[in-house]
Amino acid sequence: MSVDIDKTGGGPEDTPPPAAHPEAVKAIPVRHYGRYVAAVIALALLGSIIYAFGQGKINWGAVPDYFFDDRIVTGVGKTLLLTVLAMVIGIVGGILLAVMRLSKNPVTSSIAWFYIWFFRGTPVLVQLFIWFNLGLVFEYINLGPIYKDYWSSFMTPLLTALLGLGLNEAAYMAEICRAGLLSVDEGQTEASHALGMSHSKTLRRIVIPQAMRVIVPPTGNEVINMLKTTSLVAAVQFNELFRAAQDIGQQSGSPVEMYFLAAAWYLIMTSILSVGQYYIERYYARGTSRQLPNTPWQKVKANMLSFSNRSGAVGA
Repeated sequence: MSVDIDKTGGGPEDTPPPAAHPEAVKAIPVRHYGRYVAAVIALALLGSIIYAFGQGKINWGAVPDYFFDDRIVTGVGKTLLLTVLAMVIGIVGGILLAVMRLSKNPVTSSIAWFYIWFFRGTPVLVQLFIWFNLGLVFEYINLGPIYKDYWSSFMTPLLTALLGLGLNEAAYMAEICRAGLLSVDEGQTEASHALGMSHSKTLRRIVIPQAMRVIVPPTGNEVINMLKTTSLVAAVQFNELFRAAQDIGQQSGSPVEMYFLAAAWYLIMTSILSVGQYYIERYYARGTSRQLPNTPWQKVKANMLSFSNRSGAVGA
């Protein structure tokens, strides 16, 4: 009689114990003491600035009293009008100069280069004074049978402002447009020419729509910069926002307060333009980004939802 012996040792008492669950990792956030120190220093500096302004004899009540004054509102309208017209001149002239600069014709390319060199190399205020004081050199403006008049009657403050700001802006927009046109792959231009498209049609249909992704962001900055640069035309007697604030400040005896008022209006207008620039950039980013960035309202909504979720988790 033989007895089989189980050599595997598979008895109940020999069963291995179940594996224990790994302990949860306790993540301890790193404390950035430098951030706390920087925040304290920043708050201390801000408090010092506020305290310093509080010690001055500033009539803060004059700011809301004149904020919607007819002269100020008219000045705001003229500032916006001048910004739009000067940017139209700058953008149209910049596109033309960029195309001339990229041309294989050495004459047109040299003319565009000289224009950009001159207007970028001289201050805007100097250019404004040159246009405004040309009447000291030219008594008449004579365009033959088209137009003839005294220079002082022809060169009004509005025309001086438009020429000084618009022609200067065209030099900067030319470089922005040239960079945008060069960002488009040359193969696409060659392919369009192979399909029989003319050079102008290739620019309109193929090159410029793609170059807009590069052109739009700096152009938005130029619009905001132009809005602020319009304050220089007060020196050539154009009655825009800054000039209106100066006049009211001299009459009311509160010049500093009116400068603060003008600064507040400029901040409001530049903030609105910044929001518009954001949405334009978002529109032209549709072909390059897999997911468009959230709008300001979407960001606020997402932050509110995350805050409510955290509050619910803490309450549970």
